[in-house]
Amino acid sequence: MTQPAKVVAIIAANPALSSLLAMVVAGDPRLNVRIFESEVELIAFMRVSPIHMLVCDFDREGRPAYEMVESIRLNGDLLSQEVPVIALTRHVTPPMRHQAISAGIDEVIIKPMSPRYLFQRIQIRLRTRSVVGTLGGYRGPERRNRIFAPIPTPQPARRASDNVVPLFPDRRKPQHPVMEPRA
Repeated sequence: MTQPAKVVAIIAANPALSSLLAMVVAGDPRLNVRIFESEVELIAFMRVSPIHMLVCDFDREGRPAYEMVESIRLNGDLLSQEVPVIALTRHVTPPMRHQAISAGIDEVIIKPMSPRYLFQRIQIRLRTRSVVGTLGGYRGPERRNRIFAPIPTPQPARRASDNVVPLFPDRRKPQHPVMEPRA
């Protein structure tokens, strides 16, 4: 029995970018792409149907992307409050970085980027990302992995040409020097 297609929602700065991204992502038969022109359309859809990935754009008109994502995380009427989010932007400022982290945006990609690269990031996020803990409920990025030990996930090799802005420090490296016990 085959799994149902996962839904990827795209709300970009303009229809041309949305269409281009949708065309590339729709190349995977396991993904069902939905394009939204406004936040109102997206929220209405999320009330009746779950989505598995949200791609949004900081450069679009209307409410900033971080506010939209924050409202999704806090809206109990939606079927996909815990949806993984990839945001697109032309540049990242320190306040934007903080806003993305506090809203629960998983990844920020700098434009222009290859649509193929975004497609790869979507596939990786769909395989490895879950923001809901075993006890249920969204725990937010600043509290993630406090309740349970982190589950190691395969990390793609980073290249100098990658344009992903890391939002979180690498947790595989010790943050503090380890003290050896005295004998």
